[in-house]
Amino acid sequence: MSSLIHVILSGGVGSRLWPVSRKSMPKQYIPMFGDKSLFQLTAERNKHLVGRALVVGNKDNFLLSQADMLRASIESFDEVIEAAPRNTAAAIVFAALSANPDDILLVTPSDHIITDAEAYALAIQEAVSLARSGSLVTFGITPTKPETGYGYIEFEANSVISFREKPDLSTAKVFLEAGNFLWNSGMFCFQAGTYLSELAKFEPEILSTSTDAFDLRADGFLPEFETMLIPSKSIDYAVMERSDKIKVVKANFGWSDLGSFESIWEHWEGQGEKHRFIQNNCVVGSTKHVEFLGVDNIVLVETSDAILVLAKNSSQDVKKIYEKLEREKPELVQ
Repeated sequence: MSSLIHVILSGGVGSRLWPVSRKSMPKQYIPMFGDKSLFQLTAERNKHLVGRALVVGNKDNFLLSQADMLRASIESFDEVIEAAPRNTAAAIVFAALSANPDDILLVTPSDHIITDAEAYALAIQEAVSLARSGSLVTFGITPTKPETGYGYIEFEANSVISFREKPDLSTAKVFLEAGNFLWNSGMFCFQAGTYLSELAKFEPEILSTSTDAFDLRADGFLPEFETMLIPSKSIDYAVMERSDKIKVVKANFGWSDLGSFESIWEHWEGQGEKHRFIQNNCVVGSTKHVEFLGVDNIVLVETSDAILVLAKNSSQDVKKIYEKLEREKPELVQ
């Protein structure tokens, strides 16, 4: 009998949340939500819906993943530990090879916030039903604003008409007004064998090199040399935008990838966390008394070694600062 396996992907560094998110403590592990991290919330959200859990992460963060799984009261789980990140297409190969071909994989990032547990469970149920019939299922989120930080899915019922890249603002407004576009959530559901067979059609090199690395794993750790031979490509580019087996589930639960300070602002505002705000400005991380004068829509972020001040609508560009520091002052992103 097939199992439903929760595959938790945990390879990102959250560069748009610098200086809070660092290579040594990526955003998914930071306990910013009560006393819990996004990773812990992800594990807890799914543990009663699935048969078992599998974490695909890398050698720099697997101890953080293990600690959060225990905090989520999940003592039995499997792990694949990458020597270096090779993007989501390969990461999901490792998960699929860890399963039986007819097992269903529920693939989720570890850094999303989701509200309305009942609606979430119903969406998973619908996706599993489609996956059992041989579909590759993605989850689409009803857009609430013309967001430029997400990809979009053009859809009709469960059918995907097209995938669209992250748009500029004017295009995002057109998508929102059209009413038949969803945000691409980066969550998937399919049978392990279906994914592997579709990947073999479109990206046989990713499949073969990933399989070679997987076969040489030791205690869950993948070898570095073979890992670096794997082409780095997302599941969207490798399979989802090319397969004729794609279906979409329109999700009615609250969702955010919390990938920017703007999305964190909106989440805290929605949760009524008024202590985070001074006038119409937001303070992240600082324990000092902060005052603002003559400005609004400003985010002030403080850590022990860095301060970032940004306009809320510039949140997507924080990644550029991270990339510059990675070249010029790498100690500030460690």
